[in-house]
This record gives sequence, C-alpha cells and structure tokens, in this order.
Amino acid sequence: MPHIASQDGTSSWPAMSLAEATARVIAPGMPCETADAVIDGRTVRVWKHAPVSLGAVLAHSRIYGDRIAFVYEDERITFEAHWRAATNFAAALSEAGVVKGDRVAIVMRNLPEWPVAFYAAASLGAVVTPLNAWWTGPELAFAVRDSGSKVIILDGERYARHGPDLLALPSVTHAFVSRPVDPLIDAGVVDIEAIIGRPASWSDLPDHAGIVPDLGPEDDATLFYTSGTTGQPKGVLSTQRAVNSNIITALATQQRAFIRRGETPPPTGLAAPQYSGLISVPFFHVTGCVAILNLAMFGGSKLAMMRKWDPVQAFALIERERLASAGGVPTIAWQLLEHPARDDHDLSSLVALGWGGAPSAPELVRRIREVFPQTRAGQGWGMSETSGTFTSHNDEDYEARPTSCGPSPAVGQIRIVDPVDGKTELPIGDVGELWVSGPMTARGYWNNPEATARTFVDGWVRTGDLARVDDEGFCYVVDRLKDMLIRGGENIFCSEIENVLYEYPAIMDVAAFGLPHPTLGEEPAAAVTLKLGMVVSEADLKIFLHGRLAAYKCPVRILVLAEPLPRNPNGKILKDTLRAIAALTPAR
Repeated sequence: MPHIASQDGTSSWPAMSLAEATARVIAPGMPCETADAVIDGRTVRVWKHAPVSLGAVLAHSRIYGDRIAFVYEDERITFEAHWRAATNFAAALSEAGVVKGDRVAIVMRNLPEWPVAFYAAASLGAVVTPLNAWWTGPELAFAVRDSGSKVIILDGERYARHGPDLLALPSVTHAFVSRPVDPLIDAGVVDIEAIIGRPASWSDLPDHAGIVPDLGPEDDATLFYTSGTTGQPKGVLSTQRAVNSNIITALATQQRAFIRRGETPPPTGLAAPQYSGLISVPFFHVTGCVAILNLAMFGGSKLAMMRKWDPVQAFALIERERLASAGGVPTIAWQLLEHPARDDHDLSSLVALGWGGAPSAPELVRRIREVFPQTRAGQGWGMSETSGTFTSHNDEDYEARPTSCGPSPAVGQIRIVDPVDGKTELPIGDVGELWVSGPMTARGYWNNPEATARTFVDGWVRTGDLARVDDEGFCYVVDRLKDMLIRGGENIFCSEIENVLYEYPAIMDVAAFGLPHPTLGEEPAAAVTLKLGMVVSEADLKIFLHGRLAAYKCPVRILVLAEPLPRNPNGKILKDTLRAIAALTPAR
C-alpha cells in the first residue's frame, strides 16, 4: 500500500485500510449508515438515511434559508427564494394537469429557472425528463415523442428555435418558457415570469403549501436520455432512491478521506460552513443534475453558474465568489491550470478540483499540486445507467492511484466479467467488462425492453467499459469495450496511448482512436490539442512516443488540432468525428 507524508510532515497516510475506514463511515448511527431493502424482489444494501424522494430534497433545502443557493451573472438566489419559486411553479404545473408519473421535459441551458422547473415537477411526482439543450429539433422531437412528455419547459432560445414544433407533438399539452426572446402568442404557452416573476422577486412569493403526492423510494423520478453516440438515444429511467443515493455516496467518499487521514470528518448540514462550487457542466446531464445540483440542494452549497464555459470568466467567478471547487471533466481542469490569465486572479479559495466523464492522466494530478498546492483532486466514474456517480475517491487516495476512479461504494458491488463469454468473473488484476450493482442503478430503458435486457441483468448493469480491480478494491477503467483497438490480434487500450501523450509538456488534451486497416483490422491514431502558445508537429510526437510505447501501439497518425477535441455534453470525446477528420486530413 502506498504511503504519503502529510502536509505538515508529522504523520503518514493512510492511517488505516480502506476496509476499516469504510466500516467506520457506515457504522450504526452514522450519517452514512447502511441497511437492507428489497428492490424488485432482491435484497439490496442501501443508504439508510438517503432522502425518500426529490420532493423531500426540495423540502429539506428550505432549512438553509437566506444562504445563497445560486449565482448567475448579477442574480443571487437564496434557498428560501428557490423553494418559494419551485413550490409556486409546482402549483402552476398541477393546474396544467401534471400528476404523479407524467413526464415533464426540460429543454434549457443552465439558468436559475432550471432547478426551479426540475424540483417543481419532481415535487409533484412527475418523471422529470431533462433533454440536451444542444440537440437539434429532430433530436428533441424524438425524445419528447419517445417519453410521451405532457409538458415541456424551455428557455427563450430553445423555444424560438424549436418550441412550436415540439408543442405540435401529440403528447404535449402545455409549454412554459423562461426568458422568452419574443412575446409569446401561441396557445398553451406561458411565460414562467408571469407565474413566479424574476429571480430578484422570488423571495416575495407566497408561502405555498404545495401538493405532496404519496412518493416512495421505488417510484420513478427521472428520465435522462443517453448521448446517442452509438445510435438513437435511450431514455434511462431511474427511481427516487437511485438518484438520491448519490447524496450519501458523495458524503461517504468525503468522510472516508478524512478517516483514512486519521482525522474526524467535519460536521454536515446547518452545522457546517457553506461550501461553494463552480457548475461548468450542464444540468441536463446526469452529472450536473444528480451528482452536483441535487447534492448542493441537500447539503446547502452555493452553485455559481456560467452561461457558457470560458476559463477567464471562470477565474473571475472563482475570485469574486470565493469558490472552493471546480471541474467537471479533465479538459476544464487542464484549462484552469494552463491558461495564461490564471495568475491575474486570486484563486486561493479553490481547494478541490474534481471530474468524471472521461479518464484523466497522472500528469494532471502532478500539475494540480504544482499550480494549486492548497487544492486536492478527486475523480469518479458513473453513467446515466448508474444515476450518476458510482465509484469515486479524492485527496490522498486519488493522488496515490491517479489512474483509478475509486472503489465501489459501500452499498455497491463490482464484477469484472469476461467480455467474450459474458459470464465468467475474472480474478483481481485481469481486465474485463465492468459490471456494477447497487441501489443507484437505473430501472432500465424507457420503452426499450430489448436494450434493457442486454444491459440490465439480474440487478447488474453491464457498463460496456473495460476495467480491472486491484487487491484493495480500487477500480481502473482502461477503455470502452467498443473503443479497444485490436491490431492484428493485439489488444491496445486507448488510455495507455493517451496517458503517455499527456506526458508531453505542450499537450492540453488527447484522444486515441482506431483507424480501419485492410489486413490488420485497425491501427491506432490520436488527436491532440496544445496549450496556448505551444507548437509541436506530428513528427515531434512520434519521436517522443518511440521507446515509450511498444511499436505496435504507436499511432500511425497524430492529428494536431487547432480546435478543442469534439465532445458531447457529457464530456465524452466523439471518436467517430475524429475518424472523419482523419479521413479528410492528408497524411504527412
């Protein structure tokens, strides 16, 4: 087991094993205590004190009163104001006929009205259906039609582009619009401001008693659509328990880090100082909504929103709001580290950088310690099918194992299964398909029994990721099953190529992918973007890789791109797009 000296040099880490620390975190009487529950006829270990529903999270958030919940440009919204806006908007949704089980679609960029819409619909027992605000009209129409959404809630930009077409779909009866671009004249369309006013006046809204449906932890809660990078998007249906498990999973990870360090975990709730973070990923993705927004609502954290990601604006916001955390995907962390404007701002409040959605390189951890010595890093892994974060770790655990995404939570289980036969569980250290189970796994795919049967097997989720587990239980995702290259019968993991390229000082972002070959089947290729002011050639990078990778693993093509690598809103790199770019780019 690796040992790390403490910052003051007086002790060494870890103070105890992972198993012992976890046992203390989940002990009876602790906030992260576990219990047994029967889910779909199976006995499952669950978080005993997880909120029973998203409506319960909204109700709990009111205890934070005048604390600031959201910052957006010059708007500042307290938890009390948000609660009043959400409960009053819920009353309007109820008048529009929304009842438990109805799907309510949200098509908005990150605005203060987004969480209002989300928790208003959730408090009625509706199945909230966040849709990708970057999608085209046909993509949005597919998801609204597939989900059978009764109500759609849009921002002004999305309504101007797609609203009338979406409202014409058979299931849709009402539309609500936030910050409309033009006056709303269409029947069945209401300006949200006419109901709850502007954010500055939300605290003056009446104390609405609200509608409290009979909701249990196994009732449906959310319907997130997958990115659709490998075909038509699939709606992932999760329960109240599944989405709220993230709250305690995150708390358990934090407390485990303190206990592993030999320290007492800090207090939670009202007894704790308010935490604050930069939200730089969209709420319409499971990470932004379940793993960030819902945690902040329950824990009383302040979230500072940006209209769109910009590293210089992020620096200014961190400095102005004294934000403690930032991140989302590794690319954002790299930009915060490498942008030349960083030194123009006071970023001393930043004590945590965390990410998921894509593997990070060990070099990133080293650079964080160099640039932000007061800052700890963390990484997690999850997917829509696990309702957000599944594995996670931070602080010394992450520094000791920077290529790991952390161990399974106490209420979860991991299997590494032979990807060929799909049955045989492989031993510690072997690479196979990652299967996971626990209370956070989704119910299945909406209206898609065939896909559900392929992915959800007897309480387990077949993730499609290739991974291994070490002897202490830490998981290492090495590639997507579909992204692993097979060159002339030799397996090549893209992450291995990427990690070596990240060691080159000029590289900001990198992705490895396969190119078709008539006899070998595939050959490795890569695309990179550079840090500002850096210049490097494909030949330079090939020379760098020589001797660092086996010859058969070295990319035959390396694209040096001027634009950021193409990603979907979940942070996943679009490798099909890179293959198309490579096909159109003459080899040198």
